[in-house]
Amino acid sequence: MSERARSRIDTVSAVSSPPKIRSDGSTPRVEVLDHLSLRSRIGLLAALVAAVAVILVSVAAFVTVRVNILQTLDANLLQRATAAAQSELADPEQLATLPTEALGAGDIRLALLLADRGAISAEAQASAPPLGVEELAVARGAAEYSVRTGKVGDVPYRVVAVQAGPGRALVIAQRLDATQQVLTKLGLSLPIVGGIGVVLAAFAGVAVARAGLRPVDRLTAATERVAATGELRPIPVDGSDELARLTLSFNDMLGALAASQEQQRRLVADAGHELRTPLTSMRTNLELLAAASRPGAPALPDADRAEILEDVQAQVAELSTLVGDLVELARDDAPLVVHEPLELTDVVLRALERARRRAGDVEFVPMLVPWALVGDATALERAVLNLLDNAAKWSPPGGTVRVQMRPLDEWSMVLEVADSGPGIAEEDMPRVFDRFYRADTSRTMPGSGLGLAIVRQVAVRHGGAVWAGRAPEGGALLALRLPGRRPHY
Repeated sequence: MSERARSRIDTVSAVSSPPKIRSDGSTPRVEVLDHLSLRSRIGLLAALVAAVAVILVSVAAFVTVRVNILQTLDANLLQRATAAAQSELADPEQLATLPTEALGAGDIRLALLLADRGAISAEAQASAPPLGVEELAVARGAAEYSVRTGKVGDVPYRVVAVQAGPGRALVIAQRLDATQQVLTKLGLSLPIVGGIGVVLAAFAGVAVARAGLRPVDRLTAATERVAATGELRPIPVDGSDELARLTLSFNDMLGALAASQEQQRRLVADAGHELRTPLTSMRTNLELLAAASRPGAPALPDADRAEILEDVQAQVAELSTLVGDLVELARDDAPLVVHEPLELTDVVLRALERARRRAGDVEFVPMLVPWALVGDATALERAVLNLLDNAAKWSPPGGTVRVQMRPLDEWSMVLEVADSGPGIAEEDMPRVFDRFYRADTSRTMPGSGLGLAIVRQVAVRHGGAVWAGRAPEGGALLALRLPGRRPHY
């Protein structure tokens, strides 16, 4: 392979190579900045901005001063040349032959340029100013005056020429040494002063960044403290700027996290309390069966054995229900299900069919209306079934449970489940939908205290609400409000 082909391949490979990727998946725009702190970046940015401003201001100042100095010098020379050319006291030709020292101006060169005979000046060419086509054009009348910069040897001069009569031009040249020295000093002092300003701007940027990022330091320390100790103490907030609002948002996040942790601790504690009773009863029954099975132990009557086995089966069923409810309630986020359009009446009818199979002689009286919504049919059916089971549990034998769907407005509907039991005490109504909450009158009844909590969770996931009250029939009234609309057939 030739050297040219190899070079071309290397070039293509370098161009097509993928950019470096950070650990968080982002691509750095300037890789060097990844090694600098935010304070250093702000200080560097302030220095760069100050440097650009200093360069622009220095260039503008230098150009402005130079132009003004030259304009002032040109105006002065033109005024002097015009006054000399139009003077009635001395003829320009005689004036041109006088040494400039005699006129009190040693840095001036003076000459009278004749369009057809050349220049007249004192001491021949020794004091003659720079002459060129511009001055000759003024002598010939082609231009009223001329201004330019010329040199005599290595010495720069500012040269002006004005008409001094037909075919004549008075030429005056002044040395620019002093002017150039002023401009040179100005050109040196501006970068020095600008450099000091850039350094001060960099330090000021770092100082401002340090003061402005102090809340960020507190946030960083707080996150490190939370990661190290798990302590969710809020951060003090000063001011009302963007960083203060960020701190408030962080404190809100800490509060939500603390509430979530407290909720999890309470759930675990309540679950342990609820699990302890059936587990203890089950262990006692199993130990009794094991003791009766030992050689030489008194025989256990068949009726007692059957009763113990029935108790164990009931306790296993209760544990299964409790564990299922705990799994459902332990999910902080909505489950990964596909919400689809559904008819709520169909959901309620399926729940009624399941409730009737295990409600004994309790009668359910449905009063349903068509209602369409988008949601999770399985979760809604479980919520409705929990309401029906709760009503059947509190209804007396042969009692009636009213199940009524009633539209509140065009976009919301309420499902009411009213039983014919003793009702809910006033002090218990605000807490009937809490996890593991059970009224004093229900301690001896089956249940885990999680069914109504699941109802509230499903309602919130679907944008609805739940509440409890007293039914006209005298028992408890549990209501589930859901969004949706009447279907149009």
